[in-house]
Amino acid sequence: MNQQPEEEFEDEEVAALYEHYHIKVDKGQSPIRIDKFLTEKVAFATRNKVQQAIDNSFVLVNGQSTKANYKIKPLDEIRVMFPQEPRDTEVIPENIPLDIVYEDTDLLVVNKPAGMVVHPAHGNWTGTLVNGLVYHFQQLPEMKGNVGRPGLVHRIDKDTSGLLVIAKKEEAMTHLAAQFYHHTIERKYIALVWGEMEEKSGTITGHVGRSAKDRKIMDVFPDGSQGKHAVTHWEVINNLRYVSLISCQLETGRTHQIRAHMKYLGHPLFSDAMYGGDKIRKGTQFSKYKSFVENCFQIMPRQALHAKSLGFKHPRTGENMYFEAPLPEDFSAVLAKWEHYVQYE
Repeated sequence: MNQQPEEEFEDEEVAALYEHYHIKVDKGQSPIRIDKFLTEKVAFATRNKVQQAIDNSFVLVNGQSTKANYKIKPLDEIRVMFPQEPRDTEVIPENIPLDIVYEDTDLLVVNKPAGMVVHPAHGNWTGTLVNGLVYHFQQLPEMKGNVGRPGLVHRIDKDTSGLLVIAKKEEAMTHLAAQFYHHTIERKYIALVWGEMEEKSGTITGHVGRSAKDRKIMDVFPDGSQGKHAVTHWEVINNLRYVSLISCQLETGRTHQIRAHMKYLGHPLFSDAMYGGDKIRKGTQFSKYKSFVENCFQIMPRQALHAKSLGFKHPRTGENMYFEAPLPEDFSAVLAKWEHYVQYE
């Protein structure tokens, strides 16, 4: 449960509230009254209810109380806070645009942007892919023991972009879940990692489990003493002297598997702050190089990981399905900069 907002407030009454919505205004958003903006963004909200919430200081803009006539600005952080805690299993429908790559009566394949959380959880009760799914699709099935995550049979990290398959029917969910369990799903990721790989391809086998030092990250336990069996097959696409573009095919699907495996191999993902990739790991100490890398970090302030392809058997027809998603703009821009840098250095 979310025990208190991230910011510290002087008002003890505000500090005791619980976050129900967290909205970051798009950088291209035009000025609009906040009561009108929230009426459009929050499911089942009326203008009157929004104004009452604002009057009671339940709506915060950049950590401060606001007024109904405040005109939002690009990149404003809006939080809607209430005295009651959000329920774990409550999924509030939100009109979030979805990039649907494929859809039929049984399933859909979506291309998730980086920065979007897949399902509601601690600290992210709204704005998730699942909030969007339940708005656009009715009566999505749920896996047993996975209440509050309708349609999901797998997930990818918040700051990883790429493909996810969503079940629209119970039968589809059962069949897709079985394919994931038996590792027959084909999943390939594209990653930019620090350093040049010594071999053209390889396989990392090592249990992945929670780190004893930091429970937010995963460690690799090659002796199998902790964690779960995990296998990642990797292949070099392009060595760029200080970084390498690689493809990774998952045999298993553990939390942070690629990120943990590549760090264990000594090649953390570029710009991955959680696993040490947000610092210069290879290259010179010249100021020009440092400025170049910092610029790349600013363009892509997240791990350089993209779920590029997804293959599976259709749960009803048995047909082999295969989908690909192009690299997102930030990834493509950083990759182009590295290719240009090593060519003309």
